[in-house]
Amino acid sequence: MGNKHVDHVDEKVERSNCSTIIVGKNASTTGKVLVGHNEDDPQVVVLPYIVPRIKHEKNEMIVLEDGRAVIPQVEETYAYYWSEMRASTWAVSFSDGFVNEWGVAVVSNSCNPCKESEVNPQDGKIGYGIRRLIAERTKTAREGVELAISLIEEYGYFSCRSYAICDKNEGWVLQISKGKHYVAKRVPDDEVFYIPNWYTIHNIDFSDKDHKNYYFSEDIVSFAMENGWYTPAKKDDYSDFDFAVAYNGDNNKPYNIYRARNAWRFLLGGEPKDDKIFSVKLDKKIGPADIKKLLRHHFEGTPDDFTDGYKINPHCHYYFPICNDTTTESCVIVFDDDPALNCIWRTTLEGCISPYVPWFYGISKVPEGYNWYTPMAGQANHFHAPDSDLAYNPGYAFWTFKTLKYLTDFDYKRTHDPISSSIEKLEEKWDNEHDAIKKAYKELKAENEIAASEFLTAYTCLQAENAWNWAKNMIQQLGDDKAAENSKYTPEG
Repeated sequence: MGNKHVDHVDEKVERSNCSTIIVGKNASTTGKVLVGHNEDDPQVVVLPYIVPRIKHEKNEMIVLEDGRAVIPQVEETYAYYWSEMRASTWAVSFSDGFVNEWGVAVVSNSCNPCKESEVNPQDGKIGYGIRRLIAERTKTAREGVELAISLIEEYGYFSCRSYAICDKNEGWVLQISKGKHYVAKRVPDDEVFYIPNWYTIHNIDFSDKDHKNYYFSEDIVSFAMENGWYTPAKKDDYSDFDFAVAYNGDNNKPYNIYRARNAWRFLLGGEPKDDKIFSVKLDKKIGPADIKKLLRHHFEGTPDDFTDGYKINPHCHYYFPICNDTTTESCVIVFDDDPALNCIWRTTLEGCISPYVPWFYGISKVPEGYNWYTPMAGQANHFHAPDSDLAYNPGYAFWTFKTLKYLTDFDYKRTHDPISSSIEKLEEKWDNEHDAIKKAYKELKAENEIAASEFLTAYTCLQAENAWNWAKNMIQQLGDDKAAENSKYTPEG
């Protein structure tokens, strides 16, 4: 079956509502940047990979999507963790997440539609290549931003999007308008950034020629003026230029407004002052546990809580909370000085029905049952996946968690408490042993790096297996509980 390329503005994927949080290193309890992301896509399966370093042939080219961009390959590409969103009915160009061997991470959020998509509907040749090439070629987040900009300027971009490009020291946000227009801004070290699905960079320091905190296309202002999107209050004074206001299209959807408002409520502990927030300085530091709570948020306890005590399934509502029906994976990336100890705490599907399992970067293989392709095979058919990849298969972990999701869809109120309390115990165990695992790895590494890698691999694989078994047991428990409840209404003899 051939694939149709669609972006997140397409009717089929209108409900894609990703959320991303970046915590500056001085605002973080770890002393390093933190990244949290909900990847929201309909009709996909999620396959994680460990992609090794690869040496490439001279004159080798990269061809992605429908071949609109043909990019020269480098001599050797870096190793990376790749979380693939795989579909058989649409080409998934803008969903995958990456963390590479140097500790550079990249995830993204749709900002469709943007105004430039109306005036340049066909402009741009590169899409998926941005994220993959950042993983393959860069050693720092700043290098990732600069590489992305070079690709945009050479090939043009065919979506409207915001990228979070981060390492342990810096968190960057790159927001691209369809074509060759972009703005990048560094998240201040002592602040926290959140985005739903719209542009959030407002003011730009045009005097930042050394790119300490900003990058921007040279005609970012003049192009907006030519199209009537911006008129300076004073002639030749562009200090009032607002990128988000100028370039955002009709994406002030209720679900964007609600998610932004409630994310900032959660982080600020009160009402946000306005809707033009890029990042804020909080009165407390944020840790991985806080990010997990945010990514699981359904607006509980706020004026926007529509669930009536979970009588209404929070995942099945037009306003689509941060954790919603299309969440296919949630992750919290915790950086370490040793990239092997960078930990990707990841769920399978929604975070409220799946535990955040610790996946250390320094593993040598993907846990059994979480994938069915090699990295090269996955890359080869990513844009034309067979229908069979979306067929229910209980032999793989993804489908076990999918079954658990089905049960919660039928009765979220009854299933929520046993699932959440069980997840809490599992995650508490992992949190309590986390420092000891890192210490044991470091001691092993001092003696034998291969043994240390095998240790991390064995630990990660065991916890992934435990999470899979947890999902199986939870399905049985929920089924047994429902059967016992039904038996109360069975007439005697």
